[in-house]
Amino acid sequence: MRIVDGKWAGRDLVSPGSRIRPTAEEVRGRWLDLLEGSLKGARVLDLFAGSGALGLEALSRGAASVDFVENGGASLHSLKANVAGLNARKKSRIFKRDAIPFVEALEEGAYDIAFADPPYGSRKLDRVVSYWQQVPFATILGVEHQREHRLEGKAKRYDFPGDTRVTLFTAPRRRP
Repeated sequence: MRIVDGKWAGRDLVSPGSRIRPTAEEVRGRWLDLLEGSLKGARVLDLFAGSGALGLEALSRGAASVDFVENGGASLHSLKANVAGLNARKKSRIFKRDAIPFVEALEEGAYDIAFADPPYGSRKLDRVVSYWQQVPFATILGVEHQREHRLEGKAKRYDFPGDTRVTLFTAPRRRP
C-alpha cells in the first residue's frame, strides 16, 4: 500500500493487517482524481480511517488538514505510524472514537470533504449518509461501499472492478 499521487507519491504506508480491507490504490487514486478541484486547501474528515490512506492521499494532493476517526487497535497503530512516517502531525488530528457519535455531534459545514469507508455490509454507512442528508457536515461526502449496497439520495456513483462503488454526495448550495 502506498500514496498514489501528490507530494508523497510512491511513499509506502503501514497496513493494519489482513483482517482490514483498505481502499485499493486504484480506487483511491481515481476517487481523489474526481475531487481534484476541491482538494486544495480543504478541511478533510476521514471516517473509519483504518490506515489513514484516504486522508493522507488528500494531504499529499494539497488538502490543508485532515481529521482521522478510528477506534480499532491495529488500525490506530498503523494510522499513527503513517501520520508520523509522512511527518503529517501538524496537519492532522486523530480521534480514537466511534464514527457514528462523532458524526452526530458535527455541525453543518464543519468540513469541506468527508470520506467514509466502513466495513462492507455495515449499516453504519447508512447512518452516516442519513445524518449528512439532515446536517451536511461537509460540502462533499464520498463513501466507498459494495456495489449492491443501495444509498438513497441524489449523488454521483462510480463503479470499480470487483464489488466496489464510490458514491459522491454534494451538499446543496445555501442561499444568502
